[in-house]
Amino acid sequence: MDLKKYIRSIPDYPKKGILFRDITPVLESAEGFREVISALQERYADQNVTHFAGVESRGFIFAAALAHAMGKGFVVIRKPGKLPRETYSESYALEYGEDQLQIHQDSVGSGDRVVIVDDLIATGGTAAAAAKLVGQCG
Repeated sequence: MDLKKYIRSIPDYPKKGILFRDITPVLESAEGFREVISALQERYADQNVTHFAGVESRGFIFAAALAHAMGKGFVVIRKPGKLPRETYSESYALEYGEDQLQIHQDSVGSGDRVVIVDDLIATGGTAAAAAKLVGQCG
């Protein structure tokens, strides 16, 4: 299946000069969404993964579906102030500013193998921050 047909390019969103890749059509298509989850499930089938960590907010969708399909844990990585237990925090740069992510300190531990799931990578700042957060948990 050619999943590219489900991804729309939106110029100048959310700011002039940025080409935004809209993945919501993938989610709106039962066939497309199932194909993405199946492909990711196949990719990680033999990797001894214990958890899938979803980065707020669209990463939640894919990570939760994948964790469910594979019988693994789901960890949330969120914007500040949205998690009730003790957290670790990490700041990162965006194409158009700066932001911060948080994770519960006890979400994962030593020996866990975590796959971080987000909907896209622009500068890599979000993924790098998420990886640092998971690392701080052990």
